Amino acid sequence: MSLKTPKVFCIGMHKTGTSSMGTAMTHLGYKVMSNWGMYSSDIEGQIFYVAQECLHLFDAFEDHPWAFIYPYLDKQCPNSKFILTTRNTESWYASVLRFFDTRTTPMRRWIYGDEAGSPINNKSVYVERFERHQQEVGEYFRDRSSDLLVMDLSEGQCWEKMCAFLNTNVPSMPFPHANKSTRHQLHQELVV
Repeated sequence: MSLKTPKVFCIGMHKTGTSSMGTAMTHLGYKVMSNWGMYSSDIEGQIFYVAQECLHLFDAFEDHPWAFIYPYLDKQCPNSKFILTTRNTESWYASVLRFFDTRTTPMRRWIYGDEAGSPINNKSVYVERFERHQQEVGEYFRDRSSDLLVMDLSEGQCWEKMCAFLNTNVPSMPFPHANKSTRHQLHQELVV
């Protein structure tokens, strides 16, 4: 499969529909790179090296660390498209709390700080980082509305918005909704 251009980066934070976006981009023919499962404690030292290697292999990217290195990606891949998935803050935090519970990872410590890897008892830290990310992305692309699409998947018409932004045909299938938080699916997601 040859790679598509321009590259597409889904830069929403986890639990904003990033997996659904990855599935949708796959249906549109993109070769998608998701969260690469970086569990090393030296994320800062590896992140750009690994990102550079992946940029040559994929044409669409979703989840972490992509959401937090968008300025670097923008410089490395001129004319790329960026999609910021978002949702209501309280709904987002409730989903994060259900999904991550007390577990932590080096990636979440990198995102939220060493003391706040788990969302338990760290609501203010998580919410502040989530809202700051939305604001920073908006400011970064303030004068480049043709390069950024902001989508709340709960608002519907996802295919129409996404396909208009990417200048591609709307599929005849329903928009995918991956990682809905049922207990069974939650267990499956954590095992994978």
